[in-house]
Amino acid sequence: VRDCIQKTLTEWSSKISQDQNQETLEVLECTVAQAIEKINPEERDELKVSAKLFIVGSNSSSIRDAVDLACSALGVAQLDSVIIAPPPVEDGTNLSLEYLQPYWKELENLVQNKKIVAIGTSDLDKMLLEQLYLWAQVKPSSNQVNLASCCVMPPDLTAFAKECDIQLLTHNDPKELLCEASFQEVLQESIQNVKANKWIPLWLLRYSVIVKSRGIIKSKGYIIQAKRNAS
Repeated sequence: VRDCIQKTLTEWSSKISQDQNQETLEVLECTVAQAIEKINPEERDELKVSAKLFIVGSNSSSIRDAVDLACSALGVAQLDSVIIAPPPVEDGTNLSLEYLQPYWKELENLVQNKKIVAIGTSDLDKMLLEQLYLWAQVKPSSNQVNLASCCVMPPDLTAFAKECDIQLLTHNDPKELLCEASFQEVLQESIQNVKANKWIPLWLLRYSVIVKSRGIIKSKGYIIQAKRNAS
């Protein structure tokens, strides 16, 4: 992730004028056009577009921004599936249904508005997954389990997932995919005279476009949003 961000920012920075680089703009869109492959509408039915969303700052409204930007970047009307990684909780606090609810409601709204087809979770144990399933209007279609935390799927989780038709997937993502300090370090290295310590990452979305019939990845990438503190 760090390398992707650094290469994108370095190339983007080299192509814009120094004046623009110094401007205090409300929104900076740092993209390298040739690196993003928009989906041909004629091929859309043959492709599955899936994403995993990592919320860095605890703000549920980030979900809509992330999905909208992903759809726009890829040239599609909706994403086939979105898995959300549990947003960060304060030290000493356990992840709970109450904490997850605002984020899940945002995902449900996007399903109802036909921006997402299916939604899933990551790293929920059997108890929390069951609580979410019973409460949710739009049920989770999948739950990712980190291979680092367990070599074998917990039997209670497996039984519940089978009963409720929830697909169990595995992943090996670190708990914190991109921390604030690492992001600011990349900014400092990639763009001259940027006040890196004023920029805070909000979310990171990883997408993949898969050819359904062949099960191969056609394209993949990351989209990240950060905000600049006014102070």
